[in-house]
Amino acid sequence: MSKQKKVYFISGGGTGGHIYPAVSVLMGLLQREDTEKIYYIGNPNNMEYDIISKIDGVTFLPINISGMPRKASFAFVKWLVKLELSMWKALFYIKKYKPDAIFTTGGYVSAPIAFMGAFLKVPLMIHDCDAVPGLVSKTVAPFANVVSVAFESSKNILKSENIVCTGNPVREEFLTVSKEQAREKLGLRNKMTILLTGGSQGAQTLNKVAIIVAQELVERFDVQFVIQTGKKNYDDFIKKISEYFPHYAENTNLVIKPYFDEMFYALKSADIVISRAGSLSLSELNMCGAACILVPYPYAAADHQRKNAKEAEKIGYALYVEDSELDGTNLVKMLRSIFENPEKLSKMSEASYKNSKPDAREKIIENLLNLIK
Repeated sequence: MSKQKKVYFISGGGTGGHIYPAVSVLMGLLQREDTEKIYYIGNPNNMEYDIISKIDGVTFLPINISGMPRKASFAFVKWLVKLELSMWKALFYIKKYKPDAIFTTGGYVSAPIAFMGAFLKVPLMIHDCDAVPGLVSKTVAPFANVVSVAFESSKNILKSENIVCTGNPVREEFLTVSKEQAREKLGLRNKMTILLTGGSQGAQTLNKVAIIVAQELVERFDVQFVIQTGKKNYDDFIKKISEYFPHYAENTNLVIKPYFDEMFYALKSADIVISRAGSLSLSELNMCGAACILVPYPYAAADHQRKNAKEAEKIGYALYVEDSELDGTNLVKMLRSIFENPEKLSKMSEASYKNSKPDAREKIIENLLNLIK
């Protein structure tokens, strides 16, 4: 490969499931001596802006595009105008900064730069994190030089002459931070720890049950209970838990946060994680060797979260419960079946880690670099 330093465009946004895999690859490229500059293309009104703005050495390039309305309407016409303007902006960015390669992880925000990159013959690699690839990935895949996927099954859905199964890239800290370090960072003790998280946006169903079971877990069973409510749900959560558990703030076993900027600390600290069943979330949980209770989001595209949860239960690292069937009684029953049975917890943890792919980022970067040769 030429010793000339390289310029990269990276894009993916809207949700953590698209952003964090992109950040993982971005951080890997930043560490390379042959990287000159990285530009991240995203919507400045989305969470990708908050995340990327905290990373030194990366320039954020704004693009104003939102999700496509699924019905014919005036909103759809407005979206088409926005899409065309975003395409022109993507063209401007490529002509101005001359990237050697483009890497995207899906989401509507990545579509303009991916399509314009393919049109201008810039080496393009896309990655899809889900068992059931999204609309953008399915549309862009035929034009990409390389497509990487997290699941073998995705190969049968995406149309590409060069498709590789790498697994999902996760942030380096999932490989390097220990459980003890994570607990120390969060002010937790070295004891049974349960994390409940509905993802970056939070989940109403999980939050409602967390309010009901919190006092029983932290007082009767003396376990540490860490809850990520989601920023928009935090104030309402605090109001309601104050009614169920008036002295919640005095109990050091209970930690309630709207959002963890460094989510790997929360995940790595936990013995058991209660969460949705998004593909990236499961990749991160596998890297932590976490036993899981999965509550799939019932309205996920192509029902992929339910498929993920059933597969995780089959592999042996998760218990699975439907969103409509989750209540305080059965959640505590499932939790007790794990934390009161050390052998079961150990087997679930081992199965979880065996399902991880710690070299996913390296494989993706290797394929990206090969495009530039």
